[in-house]
Amino acid sequence: MQRKLLTLAALLCAASAQAQSSVQLSGAADVYVGSMKMAGDANRKTVANSGGMTTSWFGMTGTEDLGGGLKAGFALTSFIQVDDGTQGRFPGDTFFSRDANVSLSGNFGTVRLGRWMAPNFLPSVLANPMGDSFTFAPLILHMNVPLFNASGWKATTPSDTGWSNQIVYSTPDINGFKANFQYQLGEQPGNNGKKNIGANFFYFGGPLLVTGFYERDQVSNPGTGTYLGTTKKDWMLAAAYDFKVAKPYLSYGQAKADNAPGSAKTLQLGVSAPVGPGALLASWAKTDLSASNLNRKTLTVGYDYNLSKRTDVYAMVMNDKITLQSSGTSFGLGIRHRF
Repeated sequence: MQRKLLTLAALLCAASAQAQSSVQLSGAADVYVGSMKMAGDANRKTVANSGGMTTSWFGMTGTEDLGGGLKAGFALTSFIQVDDGTQGRFPGDTFFSRDANVSLSGNFGTVRLGRWMAPNFLPSVLANPMGDSFTFAPLILHMNVPLFNASGWKATTPSDTGWSNQIVYSTPDINGFKANFQYQLGEQPGNNGKKNIGANFFYFGGPLLVTGFYERDQVSNPGTGTYLGTTKKDWMLAAAYDFKVAKPYLSYGQAKADNAPGSAKTLQLGVSAPVGPGALLASWAKTDLSASNLNRKTLTVGYDYNLSKRTDVYAMVMNDKITLQSSGTSFGLGIRHRF
């Protein structure tokens, strides 16, 4: 009888422990077909590519309730190119380049160690109607996607959308206000003083969103990275307001390197409007390079149709122009599934 009681007690303890912990597998699979021609491209390219509206990814996240309002957490998530099964966003990308971190959270906020979003990423995603589309969102393209063609266009973001080897403090929600303070250890032999520092903030006040970020970067990403050879600074302020019939977006930011003249100044205007079970989307971005009097203008319009809460299909048309370069127009039709 005593052995049975001990066994029952052990099972109850195990069940209690499992109830206080959770591990979740999640991700997004996004593939589109299209005809792509960016500014400066010599020829048009027909593609079936991954990540039309969201960079495809998968991975695990989990939390454990430690009691007293304290929780431990982890995130191990990886990007994947669903069109051909290749891991990562590009050749040489680290396996868990999306997330690789552990955290402690409570009433004080959250402290996180490891690889996580850079300060620039989430504000830029929330500040435009196409979200985290590295294919069709003009703001994201100007900030994060270099063009390997005759234009020689370079991304304005100093050091990737994710930082490795970082220490992050995230504030609790204070009447709709949240902020993150981030420090990336450079880990550079002979350059131990090199580092990345930055912060971002978010204010959610009913239909109003106000957000922004600041970065001071000296180290590249992903992985351990290398010294950039200079200090690069980048900032942006943005706002959006949901009028129900339409949601306008506005953002403005600048990027500058200490070893180069001038700066890159980016203005973005966007709007989303619910139509049927989906939304009409439009966004325009202009980046002026003050040292060369060159600029880039990109306009995207499209429709995102929700088949369910987790699955949507979309159609996008994009026009891209850079001073002194041939312009390009791209078309894409895709499907995105979240799990």
